[in-house]
This record gives sequence, structure tokens and C-alpha cells, in this order.
Amino acid sequence: MGILTKVFGSYSEREVKRIIPIVDKIETFDSAMQALTDEQLRGKTEEFKNRYKNGENLDSILPEAFAVVREASYRLHSEKHYREQLIGGIVLHQGRISEMKTGEGKTLCATLPAYLNAIAGKGVHIVTVNDYLARRDMEWMGEIYQFLGLTTGVILHDLDNDQRRAAYNADITYGTNNEFGFDYLRDNMVIYKEEKVQRELSFAIVDEVDSILIDEARTPLIISGAGEKSTDFYKIADFFVKRLFKEKHFTVDEKAHSVMLTEDGIKEAELAFGVENYADADNMELQHHITQALKANYLMRLDKDYMVKDGEVIIVDEFTGRLMEGRRYSDGLHQAIEAKEGVKVERESKTLATITFQNYFRMYKKLSGMTGTALTEENEFREIYGLDVIVIPTHKPIKRADNPDVVYKTVAGKFNAIAEEIQETNKTGQPMLVGTTSIEKSEALSALLKRKGVKHQVLNAKYHEQEAEIITHAGEKGMVTIATNMAGRGTDIKLGEGVVELGGLKIIGTERHESRRIDNQLRGRSGRQGDPGASRFYISLEDDLMRIFGSDRLQGVVEKLGLSDDDAIESKMVSKSIENAQKKVEGNNFDVRKTLLGYDDVMNKQREVIYKQRAQVLEGETLREQVQDMIREVVYAAVDSHISGEEETFDDEVKQLISYMEDLYIPQGMFEPKDLEVLSNDEMKEKLLSLAKDIYREKEEHFGEEQMREVERVILLRVVDTKWMDHIDNMDHLKQGIGLRAYKQQDPVQAYQFEGSNMFDEMIENIKVDTVKLLFHVQMEHTPERERVVEETTTNLVDDSIKKQPTKKEAKVGRNDLCPCGSGKKYKNCCGREVV
Repeated sequence: MGILTKVFGSYSEREVKRIIPIVDKIETFDSAMQALTDEQLRGKTEEFKNRYKNGENLDSILPEAFAVVREASYRLHSEKHYREQLIGGIVLHQGRISEMKTGEGKTLCATLPAYLNAIAGKGVHIVTVNDYLARRDMEWMGEIYQFLGLTTGVILHDLDNDQRRAAYNADITYGTNNEFGFDYLRDNMVIYKEEKVQRELSFAIVDEVDSILIDEARTPLIISGAGEKSTDFYKIADFFVKRLFKEKHFTVDEKAHSVMLTEDGIKEAELAFGVENYADADNMELQHHITQALKANYLMRLDKDYMVKDGEVIIVDEFTGRLMEGRRYSDGLHQAIEAKEGVKVERESKTLATITFQNYFRMYKKLSGMTGTALTEENEFREIYGLDVIVIPTHKPIKRADNPDVVYKTVAGKFNAIAEEIQETNKTGQPMLVGTTSIEKSEALSALLKRKGVKHQVLNAKYHEQEAEIITHAGEKGMVTIATNMAGRGTDIKLGEGVVELGGLKIIGTERHESRRIDNQLRGRSGRQGDPGASRFYISLEDDLMRIFGSDRLQGVVEKLGLSDDDAIESKMVSKSIENAQKKVEGNNFDVRKTLLGYDDVMNKQREVIYKQRAQVLEGETLREQVQDMIREVVYAAVDSHISGEEETFDDEVKQLISYMEDLYIPQGMFEPKDLEVLSNDEMKEKLLSLAKDIYREKEEHFGEEQMREVERVILLRVVDTKWMDHIDNMDHLKQGIGLRAYKQQDPVQAYQFEGSNMFDEMIENIKVDTVKLLFHVQMEHTPERERVVEETTTNLVDDSIKKQPTKKEAKVGRNDLCPCGSGKKYKNCCGREVV
């Protein structure tokens, strides 16, 4: 493979060669663009839109359009896209991933495909990892778009629905993955189409694509309503597990991230809770609470996995070290941690809507992304998203020296060596960025440096408000910045005066992350645009990665060498062992994400069916035909399920059928058993259906055509929403228990698919029955109005502080009242017409 690559070049090199002629063509327009006035340059946008409307495709418009953006950028910012940025822009337009090293200008690169695709008028979404970057990039790059006559918007957390709608209606919209995903879910929970905020999902450019589509992919987006369960049992379970002893009562498996009761532990639980058989299905709730309490107490660590701040348990993001305000662990784990830490235990919530980032982003007609580090996950991008990764050449050769890792026996020995290295380097004035994997470790190192009198700043989740500001100064002379590995991502570190002569920015990694990509991101903060720089990682055999996944062979080598705590070793074998450990973890994590996607794919097909049905209702399509089909199906199913054809049970079956039909729609006493006993099954179906149609026709005449159609919409919407939310909960419970199938040699995902499909079919039947029943029982004086089944209370990723729009129902205007606009017409014939 190595020889073939040398002869033919890598895949990326071959693809870049194919793109070079397009880059050459873009550059041929350069002098023509320079000759245009500002007004003429702006006029190109309208010209491109007309060419597109007249059938020309975006690929043929691309060279000239890119040249227009390039010239506009130069006039506004004195920055003209390099050839490498043009290559990156073409790759993005093609719906692929551009791997561009840190400092190569990804933000400016994205303006090229964003402008070109905005010409189609369907909206372009540029997705970033946080609100700060979304706002910064929109304001910064928005000047180029606005100069060229395009509109821009930004989706921030505290916007109301009208502001969101306006931002989505812009040509180019910036925002975070969380906001885009939650808006999609909320749009499929609205009860009037006018409340929707998003347009169709046309084209997305995902910045830091590896962070969003891979690191975040294990956490689905969840919108919740208030649950009804008591929280007392979390406290009781916590009290119980705190009395247990490790190994005697429970075992901890760090690799599998699980804690399990031993035989003695099970006996202890049976005794404490007065149950005969702990494993019995009747004790599932008890098992659930004890399992979560064990996890909270013996796996989840304070100041590493979470922090307690102002009486609240706040998750610490394992990849960035940032505090994830408002985010909660699912399945009761968060409540178990609250009980452990003695803070208020919040109620469990009911899931109203959920989707994974994988399935959300796969809905875009075209998806692309950019990052400095994607190649190590190339297989996952291709397999899950159908995206290939193209490595874009750097504008200037990389001069950074990546030194071999040094390995110490203990964490203490390693940190002493790091502190000494920082102290010595600091004397020269060379700036340093020190990457840590947790808040806890950044503060431990900070304490060591304070004792040595080394002036430094700590950049971690506790101070993330100032992180972008702090990180911009990290390249100045004499600066020492300790940061969690990905803090300040998206912000360039420019070298201060005289720093080039000192060797540029030095990167010190205090530990290898479980993903090689995160290590590469830390390294990539140095050596931007041909600057000098250096990097080195310090490892100890006590680090989590080495302890859990490192090889015994390596441990043996260290023992033979008889290293003291302060001695270090450097060897290729050590580096290979570390890389193998990382590959092992990356493989495990990919499997976890694939399994999650396997489960969510089942839900996704079901979600599409339900959301399509909701959309039909909201769009005001007449549902009469659909309702008539439902009535027929419900009547036929009732006959088939009640009448078995067995002679000895026939009389009883007919009585039960009549009773069922009376509950559904037949007036009491209308049928005697003898009226149906003489009929065949098919004749029975036709007689009952004919009666149903007559009764329904009378109801339509009573309500009036327009009112009846709205009643159908209201009832179907309410039933679909109620049943769907219950179904989400049921599917979640199914998923929790399905893992045990593996013990029976059964594929859990297949079992989930099979049973989930049966549950969905059952839900669809129940929707039909309940809709028919409610339609036949609705009364004129109690005409139902559209209302939300459950109000959203929170999301699992962000605080729910979105200001909700008053719904039509909340406006308290009856359909037959005078319209508040002052027209003198009834509301239903004036402004109220739009809601039908």
C-alpha cells in the first residue's frame, strides 16, 4: 500500500489534482473582477440567480461566482482567498469534508460555497460548535455576503420564534448544531404551520465537523415535558449503595463503564428492600435505581465528569472540558448523581421528541464539513454520512517539530517533569500552551506552577466566557496557558513579536486523549501558516488510557528497566503501544455510535411517518378521505378480531362486537344480536360501515363543512401527538431492556427493530381507533380547539429559555368572534383563515 501511494499519490492528492483546473479557471476571472465597480460586482449576484433560474447549474456558475467572492473579500478585508482555500471551497460545494490545518482560513474558505449555493434561494446553514463562533463568523463573513446583496441570519439560544424564522429565511444562516436540531424537533411539535421556523434542509456546511458529527453523535437531542415519578427512591438507592463494599458487594468494569452487584450484593439488596428474587421482572424499577446509584457513586467522578455549582449538578464535556449548562444525563443517572451529592433531586422528565445528530444531518439534501482533523475517522464519515475526506494542502509548509512522547512510571513523576519543563522554557520567553484532559488536572498543574512562581493563566470550563479572548494571547512572549484540550477551538493563536525567533508556540500535552484526533487538534494549535513551533506529549503508566487499554508488554518493559518515578523513557515501541491503545478506544467508540444509530434508524423511519402525517394536518389538506379510510379500517378490524367463525362462541362474539361498536359510535340499543347473527362477516362489515357513514354525514351537516374539517385536524393532531409521545417512552424502555438479549445469542438491534416495528404498528392502529371514537363523540357545544398535548419544559442539552409565541388558542379569539384586526368579519373568515 505504501509503494502504491508513493507511485500514484494518496486518494486526497489524486482528488486535489482533479480540482486544480477549476482553481485555474477561477483565477482567470481575477483581472475582470478587479475592473468592476462595487455596484457591478454586486450586480453579479442577480445575474447568477437569473442564470440558475434559466437552467444553468451551480457547477458551471462556480468559477465566476468564487472569483466574485474572492474580490469582495479583498475589497472589504484585504484578504484574497489562496489557491488552497479555493480547493477547500470546491470540496465543500461537492458535498465532502475539507481537512484544512489550523490557521489555514476555514472560516473564509466557507464563504465561497455558501455564496454559490445561496444563489439557488433555498437557504444555506453554516453550523458551528458554540454561540460565540456562530455570532462572530456571521458578523465577520456577513459583511461579504451583504456587500454582494445576500441576507444573513444567526440562530442564538435566546431568540424567540419570530427572530428564528427571520434568521432561517435569510440566504445564509449561522448557528449551532444544537439549535438547528432542536428547531427541527420543535417544528414537528407545533399546532399551526405558521409557528414553524425552519425551511427545508437544503445545504449545510459543518464547521469542526468531527466534533459535531462524531464526538457529539453519542448524545441524542431530547425535548422533555414534566414527568410524574417521585424522586425519593433515588435517595433511598443512594443510601443503600453507599453502605456497600467494592469487590465484596459490587465490581467495577472501567472498560465497559459499568458497575454490577456480586452475589453478596444481590443478597444485601434482597434483604434491604424485602424482595425474594432481585432478578425478577417485577423488580425492574428497583434494579434500575440501584444500577444508576452504583454508577453515580463508583464511576462518575466529581470535577472530572461533572461539577456541583450553586446546588446544581452540571456535566463537564469530556472532549472540551467545558461546563454543559442545562444538559442532563438521561435514564435517571443525573438524578442518581444529585442524590449522591446531596443536592435537590429533580424529577425525571417525559420525552416529547428526540433525534440523533446523525439522523438530523443526514436529512440535508447536501452535507459538507471542514476541520483540521478528520482523516483518522474517514471510515466513519463514509459509512455513516456518505462523506469522503479530502486533505487540502497547506498554504505554506508546516515547520512545527512534533517530538516523541516521553513516558513516566507515575502521574506524580510526569507532572513534576512537566512543571520543570514549563519553568525552564518560560525563562527564555517562548510561549506555551499546555493541554490537559480535565479541569481537575489543569488545576493540579496550576497549583504546581504557583509553587514554582511561574506566572500563567488557566483556561478551563470554569472560565469559558473569556476563553476566546485568553486563547488569542496564548502566542505572546512569556505566556503560559493551561487549557483543557479543545478549549478555545475555532480561535486562531497568532504569534507575538519576537516569538518566531524563540521557536514559536510550544505545545505540551499532559496526557494522550483516547482519540488521536483530539491530540492532533492540540498539536495543530501551533505551527499555523508556516510558523515555527514544537509539540511533545508527556505520558504516565497510571494515565487512564494506559491503565485501561495499554499493553501488559509495555508494563513489563518498564518493570525490567527498573525506572524510578522521575525517570523517563522514549521509544518507538512505547509510541506504537499508545497508538494501538487509542485505535482500540476509537474502534469501541465507533461501535457505540453505530449501535446508537442502529437503534435510532428504527425510530427514524417511524418519526418520518408521524412527522409526514402531522405536516399534512398542518398544511390544511382536507382529511375527509383519510378519516373515511380510518373508519372503514377500524370497522373491518373490529369484525375480524371479534368474529372467529367458531359456531359455539358465535353468539357471545356478536354481543361483544355490538358492545364494542356502541362504545365506538353506534347509538345504544340500535342493534340486537339477531340483527347481525344472520349476516356473513363481509355483510356485517358493510352494514356497520354503512351506518357509520350515515352517522358521520349527519355530524358533518350539523357542524358544517368548514368546521368539520377543522375538527378532524384538531382531533387527529391531538391523538397522533399523545400516542407518539407515549411510543417514544415505550421505545426507550424497550431499548433499556433489549441489551440483555445478547445473553440469549440474539442481536439486540435486530430484536429492537422487530419489536419496535410491532409496537409502532400497534400505535398506528390505536391512533385510528381513538381518532374515530373521538370524532363520533365530539359535540357541537364543546368543539375542540388545537392545543399542545404537553408543554415543553426542558431539553437535555440547553436550558429552555426560548420565549414561546402565544398560540392561536392562547390569543383567546373564538372562531366565530369578530376578528381583532377590526375588519368587522368573523375571525374564521378573516385572519383566522390562515390557521386552517
